Amino acid sequence: MVQWVFTDLYREHRSHKETSMTQLHVVVGAGPVGSTAATRLAEQGHRVRVVTRSGSGPVRPGVECMAADAADAPAMARLSEGASAIYNCANPSYTTWTTAWPPLSASLLSAAEASGAVLAAVSNLYVYGPVDRPMTEQTPMCSRDSKGRVRTQMWRDALAAHQAGRVRYVEVRASDYPDAPGATSHLSRHVAALRAGRTCQVMGSPDRAHSWTATGDVVALLLAAAADPTAYGRAWHVPSAPPRTQREALTDLAAAAGLTAAPKVRGTSPALLRAVGLVVPVVREIAGTVYQFADDFVIDDSAAREHFGLTHTPWPDTVRRVLANDDAVPAARRAA
Repeated sequence: MVQWVFTDLYREHRSHKETSMTQLHVVVGAGPVGSTAATRLAEQGHRVRVVTRSGSGPVRPGVECMAADAADAPAMARLSEGASAIYNCANPSYTTWTTAWPPLSASLLSAAEASGAVLAAVSNLYVYGPVDRPMTEQTPMCSRDSKGRVRTQMWRDALAAHQAGRVRYVEVRASDYPDAPGATSHLSRHVAALRAGRTCQVMGSPDRAHSWTATGDVVALLLAAAADPTAYGRAWHVPSAPPRTQREALTDLAAAAGLTAAPKVRGTSPALLRAVGLVVPVVREIAGTVYQFADDFVIDDSAAREHFGLTHTPWPDTVRRVLANDDAVPAARRAA
């Protein structure tokens, strides 16, 4: 009932602002997911506004890139005025999550409430913590790591606002992106070593099953969920490829790259990561989530597949994209 009333109010709010069939979509963040989302929305004929601190984003017709601090609530309210949807694709530095995420999340909720836009957020599986079975959207949120706790609180705040009728909110949760460029991916970062015949030092165990989510599949679900009022008020797991261990994934990369020798792969124990983390802050943050690779970490995405009719990108296509991303890196940077 609350959602029906909210929808009627939203339509009235929007009626005097819509001057054409083109809708404004605000994308916060210009990483692999944010940039892809902005591009796809523009291809669909929408007006797209990308908000980042630097003003970066896809350079193409239909996309306007704005430099602003998304944690600045008044600024986000101005940038979101008249928007039909706001997409939270931001990803602050690992070492700043506990301080950067709360004001950013609150700012986007405030902007969504003021504008009447649906707020669709990209999240991950950190909220669940260590698990002993495939994760569904009903898996208890038991994270003991600070990053998982921050994500959990963001979800609870957004859900409370949705249930109170203040905003319309939906969240999509993904596992690690194998095809994100460079050091941001647990696979891409090893391509140079793989091609050079060096040992790939992976996090945790190389032989535990792990779900991998292609960035294009994250965007597909994000846009579908934002456009579907029946999807609001809950989280959805992104359709992901069948699990592959890190060793299997690197073997797939080696084969696709035409390498004949089996890759040399060595794991890194949680204890070693914690020790290094005492002096290297980013490693300390990685150590807090190494359980994802120390044990099986598998996603159950059946709910999204059934509701939206979506599927995952074929794994061989994702592998080729990982290699293509590395090919696009200048040789000097790759060797550095």
